[in-house]
Amino acid sequence: MSERSFVQEALSKWMKEEGPDSDIVISSRVRIARNLRSHPFPMLATNEQAKEVMENLISVGASSELHKIDQFETIELSELSELERRVLVEKHLISPNLANESRCGALMLSRNESVSIMVNEEDHLRIQCLYPGFQIKEAWGLANRIDDIFEEATDYAFDERRGYLTSCPTNVGTGIRSSVMMHLPALVMTHQINRILTAITQVGLAVRGIYGEGSEALGNLFQVSNQITLGQSENEIIDNLHSVAKQIIEHEKAARQRMLEESQIRLEDRIYRSYGILSHATIMDSKEAGQRLSDVRLGIDLGLITGVSPLVMNELMVLMQPGFLQQVFHEKMNTEQRDIRRAQLIRQQLEQSKSDHGGV
Repeated sequence: MSERSFVQEALSKWMKEEGPDSDIVISSRVRIARNLRSHPFPMLATNEQAKEVMENLISVGASSELHKIDQFETIELSELSELERRVLVEKHLISPNLANESRCGALMLSRNESVSIMVNEEDHLRIQCLYPGFQIKEAWGLANRIDDIFEEATDYAFDERRGYLTSCPTNVGTGIRSSVMMHLPALVMTHQINRILTAITQVGLAVRGIYGEGSEALGNLFQVSNQITLGQSENEIIDNLHSVAKQIIEHEKAARQRMLEESQIRLEDRIYRSYGILSHATIMDSKEAGQRLSDVRLGIDLGLITGVSPLVMNELMVLMQPGFLQQVFHEKMNTEQRDIRRAQLIRQQLEQSKSDHGGV
């Protein structure tokens, strides 16, 4: 199990690719929730019923139709250690809910990790597709194609008036959650972010932190997603998110340009200070690390810092999380030990990147 690539590598293969507007949109995601008509929802199912669902859906996943899309590895959650499940959460490949409930839970993971199909999470089936940059329509197209494969082979819980039935009422209807992960440091620095976020919520979208509902916007990363799943078609939901995200991108670009024109010296000072601290600090908590990595990523995107790949920043945002720190250093850690190791890892990664690309 320790040889599995999803545990060893912080960045999934799809994350190493560039997408449209990738200086602002880190990733685009579509997740579809479905349940089988013939079985109780996971929260009410017995072990035997949950096992039947798992075996049924895994058999569909093993079909040639799904493998026309990509090669998939099937992983039963009961086979994974607590640390391995935590690493999967930190890479956004499974939800915290599935990580905590490994009873008859399973994951079908594509070779490049852009598709993860969760079994017996809050719902029987959750199909997640991830793309780099601003590609929400492409993510929806792939998720819809995979959904069709499962729908043809199973009998979904569906009501003519309410749509697809889900464990949580907020997902009833289309069962779709679409989101874009956005890096918005300029809107935060220019104090425009609260106004933008208020406007977003007024058009039926939600804003969350890096790990979804209830999480903090670490490192100026915001997840913008649809709130409404009932009363709109799938395409209307995707189009609404696409339109709003496009406007946010333009606002962020304008804020970055304005900072360069009006306060470049202060901006450079902030970015270079953060780079210097990241390069030399011996202890650092996750909140400070996230903020300073955000500053450096902004500096890279604006061309103020050269010789450091933006992929290193993406990788460090994952590597600095508690599960990966323990995986990288092969040791259990308390909070202070994690802060020391986090600083050490960041120093090492930045030094390696500088050596590979010719310095700052």
